[in-house]
Amino acid sequence: MNRARPSAAAVAAVAGLVLVAACGTNPYATSGQAVSLGAQQQLSASTVQANSGAGQAQLVASTVDGLGAVLTDAEGHTLYRYAKDIAKPSKATCVGTCAETWPPLISDSPALFSGVEAQLVSLVTRPDGRKQVTVGGWPLYRYAKDTGSGVALGQNVSADWAAITPTGEKAEASAASRPAAPTTLGTADIGGLGPVLTDQAGRTLYLFTKDSRGSGESTCDGACARTWPPLLADSRITVAEDIDTGLVGQITRADGSRQVTVGGWPVYTYAKDGGPGEAAGHGVGNTWYAVEPNGCKVDPARRPDTSVKTASTGGY
Repeated sequence: MNRARPSAAAVAAVAGLVLVAACGTNPYATSGQAVSLGAQQQLSASTVQANSGAGQAQLVASTVDGLGAVLTDAEGHTLYRYAKDIAKPSKATCVGTCAETWPPLISDSPALFSGVEAQLVSLVTRPDGRKQVTVGGWPLYRYAKDTGSGVALGQNVSADWAAITPTGEKAEASAASRPAAPTTLGTADIGGLGPVLTDQAGRTLYLFTKDSRGSGESTCDGACARTWPPLLADSRITVAEDIDTGLVGQITRADGSRQVTVGGWPVYTYAKDGGPGEAAGHGVGNTWYAVEPNGCKVDPARRPDTSVKTASTGGY
């Protein structure tokens, strides 16, 4: 598992705060640096005294493998920004069930921080009256499915969510980086489609018919890969019990990263899916299709029914 690595200055600052069909066969087998954050915004004794109190949030500039410099809370949980919020003037729009999946970073008083410029940090009043921390005007959130320090499963769960950098920008994953969490293949039953493959965040996986099964290559790069992010992996992939491990492999992409294959097909997520249980990419361009657990594409004539609750058998 990748781990967040707070800078020495950040650690010191926080410490000082008193704290199987033919298409379902695999045609080939598989073998089985920290970013400098620059000058730190130091927390003086007067700042600590003025801001100390219960329910006070803390921001720490850290690094996460594959993302570089990001903001975390005091426990190392990655913080995110939401594209549907407004930065100028600040406005939080993630409420209700959205806020259950993406808990806002709440603070009873101005947040303590390290590795962030003071003028970037502020608070905004949410619709329920609570105060939410902002950086660069963007309200900050955690992701409920992140399992601990250094995990960033929320990165690009949909096109609207991204980890936030110490300057308030969206964190960008390196195409050749390792995944932010161990790669997992699971399945989910999506209404209208039936069982499909999912990744470790529960996102539907797709194949691209312009790729060639078993060729060992992906043809989706550049702008294509930004809309259809490849499922990347280290040498080991965790596979749910209802998936034949013999179908699972890896290929090396043009940028040197390793992409997961199932039944010989490179698999991808879709940036416009809003989260687990969605399959808006099925049938796009008559070339993109959700993948069945046996490595085959889901019938092109089928259409997802988003009103039907999905059931997961792994990968969430």
